[in-house]
Amino acid sequence: MRVVVSNCNTTHAMTLAICTQAEAAARPGTEIVPLTPAWGPESCESWYDSFLSAAAVLESVRELAAAEPFDALVMAGFGEHGRQGARELLDVPVVDITEAAAHLACLLGDRYAVVTSLARTAPLIEESLRATGTWDRCAGVYATGIPVLGLEEDVEATAASFAVQARRALADGADVVVLGCAGLSGLHRRLVETLDVPVVDGVAAAVGLAETLHTLGLSTSKHAGYATPPAKGRVVPGARVVPAELVDLPDAGDAASLGR
Repeated sequence: MRVVVSNCNTTHAMTLAICTQAEAAARPGTEIVPLTPAWGPESCESWYDSFLSAAAVLESVRELAAAEPFDALVMAGFGEHGRQGARELLDVPVVDITEAAAHLACLLGDRYAVVTSLARTAPLIEESLRATGTWDRCAGVYATGIPVLGLEEDVEATAASFAVQARRALADGADVVVLGCAGLSGLHRRLVETLDVPVVDGVAAAVGLAETLHTLGLSTSKHAGYATPPAKGRVVPGARVVPAELVDLPDAGDAASLGR
Protein backbone atom coordinates (compact mmCIF):
# COMPACT_ATOMS: atom_id res chain seq x y z
CA MET A 1 0.00 0.00 0.00
CA ARG A 2 0.98 3.66 -0.45
CA VAL A 3 0.82 5.93 2.60
CA VAL A 4 1.26 9.66 2.11
CA VAL A 5 2.91 11.28 5.13
CA SER A 6 2.33 15.03 5.16
CA ASN A 7 4.58 17.36 7.12
CA CYS A 8 2.74 20.34 8.62
CA ASN A 9 5.55 22.76 7.75
CA THR A 10 7.76 23.62 4.79
CA THR A 11 11.06 22.40 6.28
CA HIS A 12 12.20 19.57 4.00
CA ALA A 13 14.72 18.23 6.53
CA MET A 14 11.85 17.64 8.96
CA THR A 15 9.82 15.89 6.25
CA LEU A 16 12.74 13.52 5.69
CA ALA A 17 13.09 12.88 9.44
CA ILE A 18 9.36 12.18 9.75
CA CYS A 19 9.40 9.79 6.80
CA THR A 20 12.40 7.98 8.27
CA GLN A 21 10.25 7.35 11.35
CA ALA A 22 7.35 6.24 9.18
CA GLU A 23 9.47 3.83 7.14
CA ALA A 24 10.91 2.29 10.32
CA ALA A 25 7.38 1.63 11.59
CA ALA A 26 5.82 0.47 8.32
CA ARG A 27 5.19 -3.12 7.35
CA PRO A 28 7.17 -4.70 4.49
CA GLY A 29 5.54 -3.67 1.24
CA THR A 30 4.22 -0.33 2.50
CA GLU A 31 5.50 2.62 0.49
CA ILE A 32 5.89 5.90 2.35
CA VAL A 33 5.28 8.96 0.15
CA PRO A 34 6.61 12.22 1.66
CA LEU A 35 4.61 15.41 1.23
CA THR A 36 5.89 18.88 2.10
CA PRO A 37 3.42 21.77 1.56
CA ALA A 38 4.52 24.23 -1.10
CA TRP A 39 3.89 27.22 1.17
CA GLY A 40 3.16 27.93 4.81
CA PRO A 41 5.19 28.23 8.03
CA GLU A 42 8.66 26.70 8.36
CA SER A 43 7.61 25.43 11.79
CA CYS A 44 4.25 25.32 13.58
CA GLU A 45 4.42 26.94 17.00
CA SER A 46 1.22 28.99 17.33
CA TRP A 47 -2.48 29.19 16.45
CA TYR A 48 -1.66 31.31 13.41
CA ASP A 49 0.97 28.84 12.21
CA SER A 50 -1.45 25.97 12.68
CA PHE A 51 -4.35 27.47 10.72
CA LEU A 52 -2.00 28.60 7.95
CA SER A 53 -0.46 25.15 7.85
CA ALA A 54 -3.87 23.48 7.60
CA ALA A 55 -4.75 25.44 4.46
CA ALA A 56 -1.37 24.72 2.88
CA VAL A 57 -1.47 21.00 3.69
CA LEU A 58 -5.04 20.62 2.43
CA GLU A 59 -4.16 22.29 -0.86
CA SER A 60 -1.13 20.02 -1.28
CA VAL A 61 -3.17 16.92 -0.41
CA ARG A 62 -5.92 17.91 -2.85
CA GLU A 63 -3.41 18.40 -5.66
CA LEU A 64 -1.64 15.11 -4.93
CA ALA A 65 -4.91 13.17 -4.81
CA ALA A 66 -5.83 14.54 -8.23
CA ALA A 67 -2.46 13.51 -9.66
CA GLU A 68 -1.83 10.02 -8.24
CA PRO A 69 -3.54 7.31 -6.17
CA PHE A 70 -2.63 6.48 -2.59
CA ASP A 71 -4.20 4.32 0.10
CA ALA A 72 -3.99 6.45 3.27
CA LEU A 73 -2.89 9.83 4.55
CA VAL A 74 -0.91 10.35 7.76
CA MET A 75 -0.96 13.95 8.97
CA ALA A 76 2.28 14.50 10.88
CA GLY A 77 1.64 17.67 12.85
CA PHE A 78 1.08 17.21 16.57
CA GLY A 79 -1.91 19.32 17.61
CA GLU A 80 -2.22 20.96 14.21
CA HIS A 81 -5.51 21.67 12.44
CA GLY A 82 -6.71 20.18 9.16
CA ARG A 83 -7.68 16.55 9.71
CA GLN A 84 -11.41 17.24 9.37
CA GLY A 85 -10.88 18.95 6.01
CA ALA A 86 -8.72 16.08 4.76
CA ARG A 87 -11.43 13.61 5.75
CA GLU A 88 -13.93 15.59 3.70
CA LEU A 89 -11.62 15.63 0.68
CA LEU A 90 -10.43 12.02 0.62
CA ASP A 91 -12.02 8.59 0.37
CA VAL A 92 -9.01 6.85 1.96
CA PRO A 93 -8.21 6.65 5.70
CA VAL A 94 -6.86 9.90 7.19
CA VAL A 95 -4.91 9.38 10.42
CA ASP A 96 -3.65 12.33 12.45
CA ILE A 97 -0.62 11.60 14.67
CA THR A 98 -2.14 13.38 17.68
CA GLU A 99 -5.32 11.34 17.56
CA ALA A 100 -3.47 8.09 16.80
CA ALA A 101 -1.02 8.50 19.66
CA ALA A 102 -3.73 9.36 22.19
CA HIS A 103 -5.96 6.43 21.26
CA LEU A 104 -3.07 3.98 21.46
CA ALA A 105 -1.98 5.47 24.78
CA CYS A 106 -5.48 4.87 26.15
CA LEU A 107 -5.07 1.17 25.34
CA LEU A 108 -1.80 1.00 27.28
CA GLY A 109 -2.64 2.62 30.61
CA ASP A 110 -5.15 4.59 32.65
CA ARG A 111 -3.66 8.07 32.10
CA TYR A 112 -1.18 9.37 29.56
CA ALA A 113 0.79 12.60 29.37
CA VAL A 114 2.08 14.49 26.34
CA VAL A 115 5.67 15.76 26.34
CA THR A 116 6.16 18.39 23.66
CA SER A 117 8.35 21.28 22.51
CA LEU A 118 7.06 24.72 23.51
CA ALA A 119 4.53 25.55 26.23
CA ARG A 120 2.61 27.82 23.86
CA THR A 121 1.52 24.78 21.82
CA ALA A 122 -0.22 23.17 24.80
CA PRO A 123 -3.62 24.84 24.12
CA LEU A 124 -3.55 23.57 20.52
CA ILE A 125 -2.79 20.06 21.70
CA GLU A 126 -5.53 20.22 24.31
CA GLU A 127 -8.07 21.38 21.71
CA SER A 128 -7.09 18.54 19.38
CA LEU A 129 -7.34 15.93 22.14
CA ARG A 130 -10.70 17.26 23.32
CA ALA A 131 -12.01 16.92 19.76
CA THR A 132 -10.97 13.25 19.70
CA GLY A 133 -12.58 12.50 23.09
CA THR A 134 -9.27 11.52 24.69
CA TRP A 135 -8.54 14.61 26.82
CA ASP A 136 -10.20 13.18 29.94
CA ARG A 137 -7.51 10.48 30.02
CA CYS A 138 -4.67 13.00 29.67
CA ALA A 139 -2.68 13.86 32.80
CA GLY A 140 -1.34 17.02 31.17
CA VAL A 141 0.90 18.54 28.51
CA TYR A 142 4.52 19.04 29.55
CA ALA A 143 6.86 21.32 27.59
CA THR A 144 10.63 21.04 27.18
CA GLY A 145 11.00 24.63 25.97
CA ILE A 146 12.89 23.53 22.85
CA PRO A 147 11.71 25.13 19.55
CA VAL A 148 10.48 22.67 16.92
CA LEU A 149 13.40 23.25 14.56
CA GLY A 150 15.85 22.92 17.44
CA LEU A 151 14.80 19.43 18.50
CA GLU A 152 17.31 17.72 16.21
CA GLU A 153 20.22 20.13 16.82
CA ASP A 154 21.44 18.37 19.96
CA VAL A 155 19.89 14.92 20.16
CA GLU A 156 21.35 14.16 23.58
CA ALA A 157 20.08 17.41 25.11
CA THR A 158 16.65 16.85 23.55
CA ALA A 159 16.45 13.31 24.93
CA ALA A 160 17.47 14.53 28.39
CA SER A 161 14.86 17.33 28.36
CA PHE A 162 12.11 14.95 27.29
CA ALA A 163 13.13 12.49 30.02
CA VAL A 164 12.96 15.22 32.68
CA GLN A 165 9.46 16.27 31.66
CA ALA A 166 8.32 12.67 31.30
CA ARG A 167 9.41 11.95 34.87
CA ARG A 168 7.40 14.98 36.03
CA ALA A 169 4.37 13.57 34.23
CA LEU A 170 4.80 10.14 35.79
CA ALA A 171 5.10 11.71 39.23
CA ASP A 172 1.82 13.52 38.54
CA GLY A 173 -0.01 10.26 37.84
CA ALA A 174 0.57 9.40 34.19
CA ASP A 175 1.52 5.84 33.31
CA VAL A 176 2.04 6.29 29.55
CA VAL A 177 4.05 8.98 27.75
CA VAL A 178 3.16 10.40 24.33
CA LEU A 179 5.76 12.31 22.32
CA GLY A 180 4.10 15.55 21.22
CA CYS A 181 6.13 16.24 18.11
CA ALA A 182 7.08 14.56 14.83
CA GLY A 183 10.60 14.01 13.54
CA LEU A 184 12.06 12.63 16.80
CA SER A 185 13.54 9.50 15.28
CA GLY A 186 14.22 6.77 17.83
CA LEU A 187 13.50 8.93 20.89
CA HIS A 188 10.58 6.77 22.03
CA ARG A 189 12.83 3.69 22.20
CA ARG A 190 15.42 5.55 24.28
CA LEU A 191 12.78 6.81 26.70
CA VAL A 192 11.23 3.36 27.10
CA GLU A 193 14.61 2.10 28.34
CA THR A 194 15.07 5.11 30.63
CA LEU A 195 11.55 5.33 32.07
CA ASP A 196 10.33 1.71 31.92
CA VAL A 197 6.83 2.76 30.80
CA PRO A 198 5.17 2.72 27.35
CA VAL A 199 6.23 5.68 25.19
CA VAL A 200 4.09 6.31 22.10
CA ASP A 201 5.53 7.91 18.98
CA GLY A 202 2.71 9.54 17.01
CA VAL A 203 4.15 8.89 13.55
CA ALA A 204 4.65 5.18 14.23
CA ALA A 205 1.17 4.96 15.77
CA ALA A 206 -0.47 6.69 12.81
CA VAL A 207 1.29 4.55 10.21
CA GLY A 208 0.30 1.37 12.04
CA LEU A 209 -3.33 2.46 12.31
CA ALA A 210 -3.42 3.54 8.65
CA GLU A 211 -2.15 0.11 7.60
CA THR A 212 -4.71 -1.62 9.82
CA LEU A 213 -7.62 0.44 8.47
CA HIS A 214 -6.54 -0.30 4.90
CA THR A 215 -6.23 -4.02 5.63
CA LEU A 216 -9.72 -4.05 7.16
CA GLY A 217 -11.17 -2.11 4.23
CA LEU A 218 -12.29 0.76 6.47
CA SER A 219 -12.24 4.49 5.84
CA THR A 220 -13.95 7.69 6.99
CA SER A 221 -17.74 7.68 7.00
CA LYS A 222 -19.22 10.04 4.43
CA HIS A 223 -22.72 9.83 5.87
CA ALA A 224 -22.86 13.13 7.77
CA GLY A 225 -20.11 15.38 9.09
CA TYR A 226 -17.41 14.29 6.67
CA ALA A 227 -19.57 14.22 3.55
CA THR A 228 -17.62 15.34 0.49
CA PRO A 229 -17.97 19.13 0.18
CA PRO A 230 -19.53 20.56 -3.01
CA ALA A 231 -16.87 21.51 -5.56
CA LYS A 232 -18.81 24.29 -7.27
CA GLY A 233 -17.76 27.74 -6.20
CA ARG A 234 -15.15 26.57 -3.70
CA VAL A 235 -12.15 28.82 -3.23
CA VAL A 236 -8.82 27.02 -3.39
CA PRO A 237 -6.37 28.50 -0.86
CA GLY A 238 -2.85 29.50 -1.73
CA ALA A 239 -0.19 32.14 -1.30
CA ARG A 240 -1.12 34.43 -4.17
CA VAL A 241 -0.02 38.06 -4.17
CA VAL A 242 -1.98 40.67 -6.13
CA PRO A 243 0.38 43.21 -7.79
CA ALA A 244 -0.01 46.67 -6.31
CA GLU A 245 -0.86 48.23 -9.67
CA LEU A 246 -3.92 45.97 -9.93
CA VAL A 247 -5.38 47.02 -6.61
CA ASP A 248 -8.08 49.68 -6.99
CA LEU A 249 -7.62 51.71 -3.80
CA PRO A 250 -10.28 54.27 -2.78
CA ASP A 251 -9.27 57.92 -2.80
CA ALA A 252 -9.10 59.90 0.44
CA GLY A 253 -12.75 60.98 0.24
CA ASP A 254 -13.99 57.47 -0.34
CA ALA A 255 -11.82 56.15 2.46
CA ALA A 256 -13.20 58.72 4.87
CA SER A 257 -16.77 57.81 3.99
CA LEU A 258 -16.03 54.12 4.41
CA GLY A 259 -14.61 54.74 7.86
CA ARG A 260 -17.74 56.43 9.19
